[in-house]
Amino acid sequence: MNTILDFLGSDHRACDDLFAAAEENVAKKNWESASKLFSQFHQAMDRHFAMEEDVLFPAFEAKTGNTMGPTQVMRMEHEQMRALMNDMERAVTAGNDAEYLGLSETLNMIMQQHNLKEENMLYPMSDRVLAGNREAVLGDMDAVAR
Repeated sequence: MNTILDFLGSDHRACDDLFAAAEENVAKKNWESASKLFSQFHQAMDRHFAMEEDVLFPAFEAKTGNTMGPTQVMRMEHEQMRALMNDMERAVTAGNDAEYLGLSETLNMIMQQHNLKEENMLYPMSDRVLAGNREAVLGDMDAVAR
């Protein structure tokens, strides 16, 4: 049986791989590849956030009645990451490797802490709380990802 932890955890790793590939190309000043890979990373993160914000978080909140807990913190961190990614997009477009790499260091730190919170707390809680309709939630998230 698929779990929310497995589904979204593997998506974290896919996003991380794109992030690392984009960063590597920026460091090499291979701007064409860097731009393409960053765009793929940004799109993957937007899809990931949509799966959580449009499907998982509302399902979790409806089941628990808690809208001020972990999902609120995750949404705030998503906003921080969106702002950093927008700044990184401008840096890659401008060919500014120093700015991009500084921003990517900050984003990497936030992403890793965020992913740990989700994978160690929110996703396992969601798997327990949503056990009765987990397959439907997974199906809805999969539909967003396509």
